[in-house]
Amino acid sequence: MVFAASCVSHADNNLSGEPAEQAPESSLERTVRGEGVFDGETITYTAALETFDIAGTDDRPAARLSAFSYIADKVDENTQRPVLLVFNGGPISASLWLHIGAVGPKRVSAPDDLSAPVDAFELVDNPHSPLDVADLVFFDPASTGFSRVVDGGDPSAFFSIEADAAQFVDFIEAWLARHGRDGTPVYILGESYGTMRAAEAAGQLAEEGGPPPAAGVFLMGQAVNIIEYSQRRQNIISYVVSLPTLAAMGWEQDRVDRKGRNFETFIAEATKFGETDYLTALFQGNRLEDDELRRIADKLEEYTGIPADYYVENRLRISKEQYRTELLKSDGKVLGRSDGRYVGDDPRGDASGILTEAYLKGFKAYLSSVFDLEIGEEYKTLANVGGLAGWEWGGSSPFSHFDYSVRLNDAFEANPGFRLLIGNGYHDTMTTVGAAEYLAAQADWPMEQVRLSFYQGGHMAYSIDETAEAFGNDIRHWVEGSGSWANGGN
Repeated sequence: MVFAASCVSHADNNLSGEPAEQAPESSLERTVRGEGVFDGETITYTAALETFDIAGTDDRPAARLSAFSYIADKVDENTQRPVLLVFNGGPISASLWLHIGAVGPKRVSAPDDLSAPVDAFELVDNPHSPLDVADLVFFDPASTGFSRVVDGGDPSAFFSIEADAAQFVDFIEAWLARHGRDGTPVYILGESYGTMRAAEAAGQLAEEGGPPPAAGVFLMGQAVNIIEYSQRRQNIISYVVSLPTLAAMGWEQDRVDRKGRNFETFIAEATKFGETDYLTALFQGNRLEDDELRRIADKLEEYTGIPADYYVENRLRISKEQYRTELLKSDGKVLGRSDGRYVGDDPRGDASGILTEAYLKGFKAYLSSVFDLEIGEEYKTLANVGGLAGWEWGGSSPFSHFDYSVRLNDAFEANPGFRLLIGNGYHDTMTTVGAAEYLAAQADWPMEQVRLSFYQGGHMAYSIDETAEAFGNDIRHWVEGSGSWANGGN
């Protein structure tokens, strides 16, 4: 890929990057001006596709990293404007999903009809983007987007929790230096696997000798307590934390008796039942009396729509994958994996995969219209890391500790004002609202500095317009310390 446009510096917009003649020939950049209305405020800004050369170390090769930056024109010279760094999961993927789905100045709007084709999705202005309160940077790790290792380096050197986060920390330092933003409050938003990167990076930022500690982290679709998701039969916690998700899908597909309850009340009751009677019953295992087994199975049918007999046959344990295929089995249908609101015919597929297809199509259209950039195979949406086994997760035996959230403890200690926001879609079967609740309940964090926010929708809940609005407002409040954050409120 050869970029046709050269780097354009805008010192008055705090975008006084390196002179073009100092940049590598293959990293020609694009800069355009933009204007939009965000949360009712008209903002003029500079949008840039930038490249950053990151030096290698003994353990990691050099890399040329690409990122999309949106920097608002300065309004108050006396105020240090925050920067929000955004990335997706994988491991490892480009950041286009959050970029075009929720946080950027344009977003793809999904139709209300969940059976609608890709052509029904629209690229629209995004008034919910938080560009009114923070500059935005969308980070693509090496081997994704246009980011690559250089000088014959081995891409797999970055295929670990620690090295991947270290690369991101190096990028933060390079971005702040290029833009003259020493002292800028840094907020980090990661999604799915990206929540592991966010937690580890926050821990690394808390260490001395590098960029300043993070001001806040937003874990969207958190996976930092990933061991709770493994639904082997002995992991009874996984069934408890999955119950609210099953209840939400049963409600969405109209397979439960609502009994006059609204959605919030229904989910709250299912959650409480899971944390009490259901957990106790699972703990008792084969010691559970038959009449109590039947009582618990009947309640599970009430909350999930799966017949009590099926629960009895499975000793009260039904995984999320079982649920996806069982709920509408009589109709020959299966629920989506990343978003259980969607329904398809193929149990091996994911009916909600249409969202990723629509987002990629919208992102290509956006780059073409705004940056005059046509992308093809050279743009990597997802790196080939060799599957989950190709990634170094930081554990070497079945007894290893996989709770990546402990790195956030360091962030709280390094910055007394650190704010942690945890978000999740109710209909996401891969990362669940129950696991998010469990994460917060088991942590040693100062809870006045922690908020949980759950949304209608799945793994990319912001595909729903109302959720996109709520998501944007949550980001604003988190960055500004307003809303529920003000005065330590709840």
